[in-house]
Amino acid sequence: MSKDLNDVIGRVLPAPENFLSAEKLEQARKARRRFMGNALAMGAGVAASVGAASRAMAAGAEGEDAILKLPEHSTGLGQPVAMDPGYGQPSKWETNLRRRQSPGLTRVDQASVSFTPLQGLFGIITPSGLHFERHHQGWWDIDPSKHRLMVNGLVKRQRVFTMDDLMRLPSVSRIHFIECGANTATEWGNVAVPTVQYTHGMVSCSEFTGVLLSTLLEMCGYDKKAAKYVLAEGADGSSMTRTIDIERAMDDCIVAWGMNGEMLRPENGYPLRLVVPGIQGVSWVKYLRRIEVGDQKWATKDEAVHYIDHMPDGTHRQYTGIQECKSVITTPSAGQTLLDKGYYNVTGLAWSGRGTIKRVDVSVDGGRNWRTARIEGPVLPKALTRFNIDWVWDGKPAILQARAIDSTGYVQPKINQLRAVRGTRSVYHQNAIQSWLVGENGEVSNVQVY
Repeated sequence: MSKDLNDVIGRVLPAPENFLSAEKLEQARKARRRFMGNALAMGAGVAASVGAASRAMAAGAEGEDAILKLPEHSTGLGQPVAMDPGYGQPSKWETNLRRRQSPGLTRVDQASVSFTPLQGLFGIITPSGLHFERHHQGWWDIDPSKHRLMVNGLVKRQRVFTMDDLMRLPSVSRIHFIECGANTATEWGNVAVPTVQYTHGMVSCSEFTGVLLSTLLEMCGYDKKAAKYVLAEGADGSSMTRTIDIERAMDDCIVAWGMNGEMLRPENGYPLRLVVPGIQGVSWVKYLRRIEVGDQKWATKDEAVHYIDHMPDGTHRQYTGIQECKSVITTPSAGQTLLDKGYYNVTGLAWSGRGTIKRVDVSVDGGRNWRTARIEGPVLPKALTRFNIDWVWDGKPAILQARAIDSTGYVQPKINQLRAVRGTRSVYHQNAIQSWLVGENGEVSNVQVY
């Protein structure tokens, strides 16, 4: 046990779960500082506090009713099992934690994003109901009995599979992260958004179940000499189509129908989607309807015009799908408030599209000094990895950063190092070290440190 736990265990006031105007945000900050009880009643919540300060408070509350008097739930009959609608729901006290849109990000809701609330999650698995969304023309709830998957092109046997056909084939279940290529895009130029939900919330991690794409290609007898790429096509209105090289297709790609132990949710591609571990989410084609084997890249609209990197010299990089090594501290993070001096468990997530996370270092002084964090298991390839580290806050300003290193030896760069190569006009693949400033008043904000 860390000796730091002998200090007061600090309390963290959660970040507002949605955007507020500057005026409303300042009102909320004042209200939180003055009226903690009211904030709790409104569902903001306060982390439990123990240690010296909490022990002193408990000593002055020896007659507290919450301890001496049995509550209703200890004396009454609870709710029946399998209540309508028969599908488990979060506690009513947790309903404020939800994925949210960023106002003004897109013109229409059908071509938009909802962000995962990373600041409120534990471990590495993202609950299905909080998994981020990215749609190009809205989501559909497709009748699985009418859905088909065609495999054609450079194959000996072109085939059409029903969902029943696919689900009777040998299946695998694997845990992988999925990250939109535009995750953290708002921070390329400068600080733009107020919380980790909006800076990094286009990443989630789930257990996916399905049949390996390699199994289907082998069944169809793909041309092993001529085949260089496959094209994945979705059945939504945007006709999302993406090129994937044949080596990757034959490696760890999954044609998935399951997520986190149940069928895919409609907003996540039900009844069928492609899983392309380590590659930006746009290649994880939802509502998958066709796989075509070919000998060259297709240069479709979403890879020739969109999802390209704008370089400083004016050129465009295409087919740069791999999500490089990245990490972020989720608590304490921007929008949250530290209410006490004392001990805090600094926690966050790290991931790499090229393999596993080998180490995460944490700095509390803007990168001058680093300490190695604890990596919490399981550590899986191309999956989120949880890290923790002890920190005693002395009440002075601090700048928190995390720096991840993956199994290839790649070290997550500072923002100025990334800009030196990529400039500031890019949209995609921003994997720079994120900085959070802890002010003397305990308020945490988004900053950029070079």
